[in-house]
Amino acid sequence: MSFENLLLNYGKLIKHMEENSYSKHYILLLKTEINWLGKNGCLADSYETACAIREKQTNSSEMRRRYRLEYGILKRFDVDGIYPDYRRKEPLVKYGAYHHLNPEYKDVVDRYKDAASVRGLKPNTVKGNASAGACFLRSMQERGLCSLSEIDECAAMSFFTDGSGNAALSNGYKKQVSEVFQEDLGKYREDAKRILAYLPCIRPRRKTIPYLQPEENESLHTVFSDGCPDSLSLRNKAIAALLFFTGLRPCDIASLTMDAIDWEADEIRIVQNKTDVPLVLPLTAVIGNAIYDYIRSERPENSDSHIFLGVSRPHDPISPGALWHIASKIYDAAGIRCEDGDRRGTHLFRYNAATTFVGNGIPRPVASAVLGHEDPSSLDHYTSADIRHLRECALSIEKFPVIEGVFDI
Repeated sequence: MSFENLLLNYGKLIKHMEENSYSKHYILLLKTEINWLGKNGCLADSYETACAIREKQTNSSEMRRRYRLEYGILKRFDVDGIYPDYRRKEPLVKYGAYHHLNPEYKDVVDRYKDAASVRGLKPNTVKGNASAGACFLRSMQERGLCSLSEIDECAAMSFFTDGSGNAALSNGYKKQVSEVFQEDLGKYREDAKRILAYLPCIRPRRKTIPYLQPEENESLHTVFSDGCPDSLSLRNKAIAALLFFTGLRPCDIASLTMDAIDWEADEIRIVQNKTDVPLVLPLTAVIGNAIYDYIRSERPENSDSHIFLGVSRPHDPISPGALWHIASKIYDAAGIRCEDGDRRGTHLFRYNAATTFVGNGIPRPVASAVLGHEDPSSLDHYTSADIRHLRECALSIEKFPVIEGVFDI
């Protein structure tokens, strides 16, 4: 393949990116790949081949991801005349088990997705189950079993166990794979039932819920105080207040828009991403002041209605995934959970909000509604970590015969 057309016209691409606020660094990276194609294009017969050559030249997964994005931009511009849109990032090569499946296995996954969607499962649930099912089928395919009718019990079990026969995957992952074969897969129905019988049993397990210690709660409160160190930006302080005091899901915080804040009624009004159910929360002074300070003093000027924007141009709305990194900065600012192995992340705030609500005597239906649960029983696994009330159930061992010295250290 000749890259002559790209080499002659790439100036238009660069001009478009400059006019649309792409960073100088990103444009420079793209120019580097264009120059590489100019010097080494004879080694590749397609953009895919060129990308593969570049990927082999690095051990960095981040660099490989970057190459896939950059060569995707170059191919779409050169072949299709499509200019890049910073809101839509499409890598040149799509990775994931599904894209490596044979036609029959792809059909199985597609049938699951169609049937599950019709049944009303949430898109993210369908996506997760389909991904797990595709990984299972790809494993079977790599063992030379290219049809559901060829999968036997030994092969099915090998996916879930290591070389020693021990369980290698979580109960949650097993459940996702099972969900695929439990669905009505049409002409594959009988094979699906047979394979489902081969899958390992999913034993119900009590989930261990992490919770914040009282001293950790106190440390987090310093993040919202006027004397808080400047290690947190105003944006991250506002996000910290929402996480800590409301327990909102990351996807709902990332999608908050200006019209979701009713300043006169002191309310936050959203439609939850996970459930599509409306939710109204009180806009307390701490949360309201934090959001106001960010909008007034730090938020980039942007016509986008989302409240929380990225700090780098073109200042896109933050993604739900970005909140994990922001949560880490919040823990660091509070000086807590800094040891290797300490549980961090955003969901810890949600657990903490749930146990705080219940621990302060808020009725379960009310607490469940504030957390945005459709089913009040969803609160059960959160409240299992209500340590203060669990301690009230503890039994004294004073009257039990214990050999002297048992508790000596």
